[in-house]
Amino acid sequence: MLAFILRRIVQAVVVLLTVSLIAFTLFRFVGDPVNQMVGQDTTPEQRAEIRQQLGLDDPVIVQFGRFVWRAAQFDFGISYLNKQKVSTLIAERFPATMELALVSALFALLAGIPMGVYSGLRPNSWLARLFQTISLIGISLPTFLIGILLIFIFPVSLGILKSFGRQGVVDLGWWTTGFLTLDGWASLVLPSITLGLFQMTLIMRLVRSEMMEVLRTDYIKFARARGLTNRAVNFGHALKNTMIPVITITGLQIGSIIAFAIITETVFQWPGMGLMFLQAVQNVDIPIMAAYLLLVATLFVVINLVVDLLYVAVDPRIRIAGRAT
Repeated sequence: MLAFILRRIVQAVVVLLTVSLIAFTLFRFVGDPVNQMVGQDTTPEQRAEIRQQLGLDDPVIVQFGRFVWRAAQFDFGISYLNKQKVSTLIAERFPATMELALVSALFALLAGIPMGVYSGLRPNSWLARLFQTISLIGISLPTFLIGILLIFIFPVSLGILKSFGRQGVVDLGWWTTGFLTLDGWASLVLPSITLGLFQMTLIMRLVRSEMMEVLRTDYIKFARARGLTNRAVNFGHALKNTMIPVITITGLQIGSIIAFAIITETVFQWPGMGLMFLQAVQNVDIPIMAAYLLLVATLFVVINLVVDLLYVAVDPRIRIAGRAT
């Protein structure tokens, strides 16, 4: 197990260094940072002094090493637009995005897995057909349209829930949360459903197809022949053997939720990192763009490492293979 974890950590370091090189290229060669920081009245001497202070005249390899060292210390410089430290801006926006991603992922799992299991066990029932219809809607409609429809139905037509911003936030000092107030939950429900609907339908369809395939295997027929109850066969044998692909997709989708929450945060004006990144793109705020890229890559690497460890916990064949090698 230790060797397995060490191999994954080495691979994670290589991935992060590659992403760091991409972020550095974005930071260094997409426009001139000095032009973003000064006005038109700045003299050439002042521009040269700023370039020297930023280290832009140093060799590229030196600049890249400095960039990686500062990034490891969570130092991404100063935002061109807000004139604040990028790390401070990310720390302010990070709780909003993480709470939105967490609730979206829980919604996708808690709704998608039971719907998929039921559809796999009773594929011809009317409820399974209803679930299939919902899954087609979730996959076919774009995220921004789903968000607009939910806003029209609930806040506009029915006058319930919130359609704008993050309200009812409680400041805990090191974290801000909306979990402790009714307004916070009312603000969180619609963007969470919007962001998690696609993941829910993907998980549902995956669980359904895996369940239907597993139920046709010989060992399931043997388990029934031994006189095991349907509950034991369906949930003790069949469902457990569908978890490997579900864990894979779920892990990747959680990373996707965090990375691609931009559209949802824009529709609902949710004050998270996605909205901040979109504003940075519009204003060519390179430090924020580079920091967002590195942060999302780190989250993906950590999630993939957790998924790999869950593989070992769920599937004993992987443990046996690991000991054999």
